Amino acid sequence: MRPVYTLNQVKKSYASRCVLDIAHLEVNHGEILAVVGPSGAGKSTLLRLLNFLEYPDSGSLVYQQHPAAPSLPIQIRRQVTTVFQHPALVDDNVQNNAAYGLKLRGLHYRDDEIANVLLRLGLNKLRKMPVQTLSAGERQRVALARAMLIHPDVLLLDEPTANLDPYNASLIETVIKEINLENKTTLILVTHNIFQARRLASRAGLMLNGQMLEISPVEQFFESPNDPRTRSFVNGEMIY
Repeated sequence: MRPVYTLNQVKKSYASRCVLDIAHLEVNHGEILAVVGPSGAGKSTLLRLLNFLEYPDSGSLVYQQHPAAPSLPIQIRRQVTTVFQHPALVDDNVQNNAAYGLKLRGLHYRDDEIANVLLRLGLNKLRKMPVQTLSAGERQRVALARAMLIHPDVLLLDEPTANLDPYNASLIETVIKEINLENKTTLILVTHNIFQARRLASRAGLMLNGQMLEISPVEQFFESPNDPRTRSFVNGEMIY
């Protein structure tokens, strides 16, 4: 598989505290990579770098042979999008929020295409509702609809089911797998839910103190990890 991202000796610090220190990481085209780890491990910072919202203090981050830098062209940046745990939505209804990314890009779209995505996400009955009236989980699904409609090459998901009940969490997991299969979209999933990581991912990695301790095919990661800290984490024994 060809890598979509290649990271080498990537470091990122805030106020002189190193929060990310990745010796080497490759993300392969078309895979679902789950990144697990405790709070404060550096997972969200990694997503911000992968979406070019921030840049490494040192080392190299290459996306599709393009070094990550402020000069990265907008058409390259738009190949990647993130659904954050607490998404920013515009002051409008559900349907217009879902279409917002298309409008920003000046892309033609059909109402039936938007309706189909909202239906898949269980939002069709809410399409005319102001987003201010939605629950946290519904807002999260609206953000995912917006991301799906622009058909990104890479979709970054930050705790995509954290605010959802079991039924809607299962619905979102199904949609995530469909996005990957239908469009060969590369997905990077940050989650505290190791069961979700096992259900969805082709590979999984454990982050701790800003470092990627171990990354391997998902069955190996959960059944026979190499690092004892990974074994402790997936068995629920490691306490932070």
